[in-house]
Amino acid sequence: MARGWYGSSWRPYVPVAKRRVEANKEIAHLRKQGRVVTPIAIEGTKIAATFWGKAWCTNLESYSDYESRLPRGRSYVRNGSVLHLEVLEGKVEAIVRGSDTYTVTIAIKTLPKARWRSVVERCSGQVGSLVELLRGKMPREVMEAVCCRERGLFPSPQEIRLTCSCPDWATMCKHVAAVMYGVGARLDVQPDLLFRLRAVDPSELLSTAAVARAAAAPSAQGRTLDATSLGDVFGIDMDEGGTELATRSAGGRRRRKVVASPVAAEPAEPTLPRTMTARITLAELANAGVTMGELADLVRVGTLAPAATEGTYRTTPDQRATLIGAPRRRARRKTSAG
Repeated sequence: MARGWYGSSWRPYVPVAKRRVEANKEIAHLRKQGRVVTPIAIEGTKIAATFWGKAWCTNLESYSDYESRLPRGRSYVRNGSVLHLEVLEGKVEAIVRGSDTYTVTIAIKTLPKARWRSVVERCSGQVGSLVELLRGKMPREVMEAVCCRERGLFPSPQEIRLTCSCPDWATMCKHVAAVMYGVGARLDVQPDLLFRLRAVDPSELLSTAAVARAAAAPSAQGRTLDATSLGDVFGIDMDEGGTELATRSAGGRRRRKVVASPVAAEPAEPTLPRTMTARITLAELANAGVTMGELADLVRVGTLAPAATEGTYRTTPDQRATLIGAPRRRARRKTSAG
């Protein structure tokens, strides 16, 4: 039987299938205790498939400091050993299952203001919308600015402090390495978390022209949407008389309605991540300047998911703040400047 050195004793090799079973049992145990856990689940061999996830992993692998420890981390994250991973401002907290269950904390310095200003200046006039940015649909100059070593968004080893509760003496044990790769996998589905981690506002990368378009866009009250497009976004059939949307308005202004067809119900939505606790309405998104095409993209990539209430999406609190909070902040700045 293959064995590996661990701390001061030899431990038997644990097959991948058994590791997965043990990980799932531990996740169930944590949830039974009332813990909210968001595990990393890798399908296939690719840890990351989108621009932001790949860029995180590429940056990680570019540093020789981590070279010898990363392979074990890749195996662990692919095997489902990262039971929980949460990205916060300035740190990542995680739970990893190895020979035991360990807690991992990765402290990452927030981006210095001068460095962020440099990134914003280098991207000036080239980012058309937050959706394009989060999807990684950017000009080469923007990609180079955000990925630049020492001057971009991604942290260097000097900006990272690693902690794990396991007995391994190495600074980057396999559990920490698994979490580092887990961040890349999480950025695949929640790219806005990179900006949260570095404590910067992605809306500041929007071009002046994009901000002007959002400010000049008509409010949702005066907007009419095509029934077919709206049905595609929400996954429902729409009556011809129910194609318009608007926010509730004070003073007795008329409210437009959405009417779902009573015929064949759509299939049930797949189980959503437990982090999708916030709700956002189509009217709120329209007021923030998000187009119907962008909404369809947000649904397709999993940033938004149709809720049980028609005209409402489920999302994470951070994504809600990114989508509708940033335009409001810009509006307040514009008002105060005027």
